[in-house]
Amino acid sequence: MRPLHFMRFHLLLCFAPLFAAQVRGEDLVLKIPPVKTSLDIKGQAVKITAWGAVSSGPQGPFKLELTADLSDLQDNLGALLASQLNRSERCGERLSVENATLAAASPAAVLTARVHYERFGCAKAFGREVVKRLVGGNAVVTVKLTPAAGADGISMASEVLKIDADGSLGELVRSGSLGTSVKEKLAGSIESSIRKGLDLKSTLPPAVAAAATLRGAQFVSGTEGRLWFSVDGEVHISAAQFQTLFH
Repeated sequence: MRPLHFMRFHLLLCFAPLFAAQVRGEDLVLKIPPVKTSLDIKGQAVKITAWGAVSSGPQGPFKLELTADLSDLQDNLGALLASQLNRSERCGERLSVENATLAAASPAAVLTARVHYERFGCAKAFGREVVKRLVGGNAVVTVKLTPAAGADGISMASEVLKIDADGSLGELVRSGSLGTSVKEKLAGSIESSIRKGLDLKSTLPPAVAAAATLRGAQFVSGTEGRLWFSVDGEVHISAAQFQTLFH
């Protein structure tokens, strides 16, 4: 999967008056207040709210913690997947996403999508083209999404947990390339959406960008059952460099 380049810390500069610096003994904490970004899904803005903190203890590197609220993405998941996966080929595949859910199973998330699939074939007969449906029906695909973090950012692994489909469609989905294709496209859509909503690392101040390393990422269940996405890492800068972020 493509790496997920994380959050733009130019917000540290743009929102500096809103940040709260706390000093507890030798501890330094820079709180990042909630910042909203949005995705456009069929003309509708889907909001992602992110917040976090950069902190240090008496020893070691600064600790980076970031959390994003993906509940609005949850509510509009069906439209998101439909906008990216739906297709209708005259002589070929026709796929439509009927509905979808995404729930935390920390550190992973479970995506369940109900899709309608048909495959059509075309042939010449008596001087004209004949279109014939070869297979079709409904399927429920359940995919496990597991994020990981490292020096290059965040990646997303996907695994098919279950496919429910009847008859010839069931055999095609389970034994053919269709199941793998749908799985990859479902996972890719979620990864792409998170990347767009949380693209906040690309303009880090040079001293911070060169010293920041992500260590972990996970989906978590937030307040009132909301889906949250959390990452943590380290920023290897001095206390003096840290203080310059306020100026």
